[in-house]
Amino acid sequence: MKITKKIVGALAAITLLFAGASTNSFAGSHSKFPSKTIEMTVLFGGTAKSVGQLVAKGLEKNLGGTVVPVSRPGGGGAVGYKYIQSRPATGYDIVWNSNSVSTSHYRGRTSFNYKAFTPIAAMSIEVPVLAVKSGSFNSVKELADYAKKNPGKLKVGISGKGAFTHLTSAIIFDALGAKVTYIPYGKGKAPAELLAGRIDAAVQWPGQFRSFHKAGQLKMLAVTSQERIASDSSIPTMKELGYKKVDVTMWRGLAAKKGTPKAQIAALEKAAETYAKSAEFKAASQKIGFTINYLNSKDFGKQIAKDDKKIKKLMKDLGLAKKAK
Repeated sequence: MKITKKIVGALAAITLLFAGASTNSFAGSHSKFPSKTIEMTVLFGGTAKSVGQLVAKGLEKNLGGTVVPVSRPGGGGAVGYKYIQSRPATGYDIVWNSNSVSTSHYRGRTSFNYKAFTPIAAMSIEVPVLAVKSGSFNSVKELADYAKKNPGKLKVGISGKGAFTHLTSAIIFDALGAKVTYIPYGKGKAPAELLAGRIDAAVQWPGQFRSFHKAGQLKMLAVTSQERIASDSSIPTMKELGYKKVDVTMWRGLAAKKGTPKAQIAALEKAAETYAKSAEFKAASQKIGFTINYLNSKDFGKQIAKDDKKIKKLMKDLGLAKKAK
């Protein structure tokens, strides 16, 4: 009987020991997220970088951890996307992405497409605007008339072949029925190229043109969304001017490498939603000039897939589609 009690006692002690080890092991594998710094890759400069930095701060505030935005430009977004794919799918490497996930793929700069990423949340929409140097053209009609009478003579600046500005410009001038020449200005800024006379027209984000427009140096002719934008409400839409098929916007949001744990995606999604609905983000949208467009992970995924189909067709039609080598 005494021997039995000793054996039972020993077994109980062993059971508690293993239970304790199991509990500690479980706790270690389910540590609080984030438990270290999250790095957010930013693909572009300009307003994309400005808004991205704000979103990083918003995530940081609502997650209770550190989120550092890191610029990784190049290849129309390809450099940053490739970097994310080279990292482990843990939730500690995310990307401030855009429609460029599709343009860079169909341009042949990435071997993977949007399906290599898990969407976290859409945050904003930016609307391109068509601008010219003041005194050159006073309206879209004047620009269209000149371009039609002088096929190929109008020089339209683009940030790069196959870039979003190129696709948007192609949609606009196709709608105008005009043949133009596209001039890539690389790292140069569209306003500087217009002012120097190296290009006749350009499509970019309103934030790049606004100060020059107000100073009377450049003239913003029209935006490409279906409705006017709040930050520049005096600028008409292409739709208002009779070009109803012109409907182009750039979405921006957050994504992580495919395979990132659902718990991490959910935490990031919640933090993004809280910031997207904050007064701080609303104020920033009015100051910088973008539209808040929060979508949860599931709905954001649907939007990305829908836009990918459109971009694929457009790039094929323009002869810009290539396969990654």
